[in-house]
Amino acid sequence: MHRARKKSGEQAIGRSRGGPSTKLHAVVDALGNPTRMLLTPGQTHEMRVAEELLSGIHNAYVIGDSVYSAKALVDSLVARGCTVVIPANPTHPQRDYDAHVYKDRHLMENFFQRIKRFRRIAMRFEKLARNFLAFLFLASSVVWLR
Repeated sequence: MHRARKKSGEQAIGRSRGGPSTKLHAVVDALGNPTRMLLTPGQTHEMRVAEELLSGIHNAYVIGDSVYSAKALVDSLVARGCTVVIPANPTHPQRDYDAHVYKDRHLMENFFQRIKRFRRIAMRFEKLARNFLAFLFLASSVVWLR
């Protein structure tokens, strides 16, 4: 009797409150074009991959949500000459940030909205993470070309 082989490969699908999900972590440039992307299971916290995503960034403005306000990350960015524009988490000691520059964070949100226009990405038709990431790169290439 012939048995069907199971496809091997990581799926990057995890459990969250809403059910099975995958998180896309991205870095965009000043124009809202993607420069780096990572996939993780849905239950993974953003801080687990923040240092990896921001590892090569020096002397730049880093704008992020209050989720990224951990002291270790902020200190690491400042040591590399970056200007950190991340509001403090309400449970952490407050620090000053440039609210006018922070308004440019919408460029990141616009990037996510642009790639979600591709049905294959919005619905996550691909089972394996590498295939899904390949389509994310393809959609990002289209975003770059526009």
